[in-house]
Amino acid sequence: MNGNWGTGVKAKGSVVFGLTLSAIASTAHAYEFGFSGAVQAPGIVLGASAEAPPPGLYGFNQVFTYQGKIVGPGAPNVGGALVGSKSDTVANGLLWVPGWSFLGATYDVVGVVPFTSTTIGSPIDFAPAGMQNAFLTNELSWKLGDSGFFVKTGLGLYMPTGTQQGPAGLSNVGVPWWTFQPNLVFSYVKNGWSLTANIFEEINTKNPLTNYRSGNILHAEFTGTKAFDKWTLGPVAYYVGQVTDDRSSAYYNGAINVNRYNVWAVGGLVGYDFGPASVNVWALREVSANASGGTAGLPGIDTATVTKGFAIYAQLNYRIWAPDEPKAPAVPRLRK
Repeated sequence: MNGNWGTGVKAKGSVVFGLTLSAIASTAHAYEFGFSGAVQAPGIVLGASAEAPPPGLYGFNQVFTYQGKIVGPGAPNVGGALVGSKSDTVANGLLWVPGWSFLGATYDVVGVVPFTSTTIGSPIDFAPAGMQNAFLTNELSWKLGDSGFFVKTGLGLYMPTGTQQGPAGLSNVGVPWWTFQPNLVFSYVKNGWSLTANIFEEINTKNPLTNYRSGNILHAEFTGTKAFDKWTLGPVAYYVGQVTDDRSSAYYNGAINVNRYNVWAVGGLVGYDFGPASVNVWALREVSANASGGTAGLPGIDTATVTKGFAIYAQLNYRIWAPDEPKAPAVPRLRK
């Protein structure tokens, strides 16, 4: 999830948050052998604006599925067919807006716990399932007068609480290191329009079991929606790719999983506000996915791969508690 796991009244009219992709041990991006390459799944915070919601405690339940094929110069091929990959995720979380201000900004905090299952087809036959790393973030949202513009910044943290297996801790959906996630969000929210650019980066610490450190991952997510009464509609898009090099260790004899990847996706979002709760559904197809560099130790052979497919997300958002509204002062009665 990123610093925008929690966001204010999402352009989805709600609070939208982030989760993670599952580990795909054999599809090599530019990251440690056995790691999927990104802790947070791209697209999960689409529609989230920089506007903070009113004070209160909010809850959400999110589900999404990602289905694709392993592509690239090193993609496995079985009888002329590409190998398929599928991930299903469920996440539950809370957003708390205590009503505090700092430097003129509204403060909020978000916590999320996701669960996922993954299946990669034959001949890989990899099917991990369990709890992914939990996510916590603190955010500040500024409203720029009555212009309709908002700016939000935050610092998120993925904690190594997920299901871990194997000598490197990467044989299931959790990972054994910490991931810091600074983010910056720009939004225009006015007259039913919500236009948002959400930019965040994953910064990984070393794997304590191997001392390998995966490079930083850049995410950029874009939303342009319009509200029509209780409905919200509009296009969405995302980009994800690696922006810094990995650092190897003696565990791998200095070898680095030298792959770089870039993925672009486009799609649409629809939401409906029921009053006490809102539901949002958005879907995207990856229109460009490329990887290059191959794996160290195989000169002249590019083994780079990346998944290319589509994702569908659905989220229920609701307010659990809100402070009492101030009572209007009593009007004194005049007596003759």
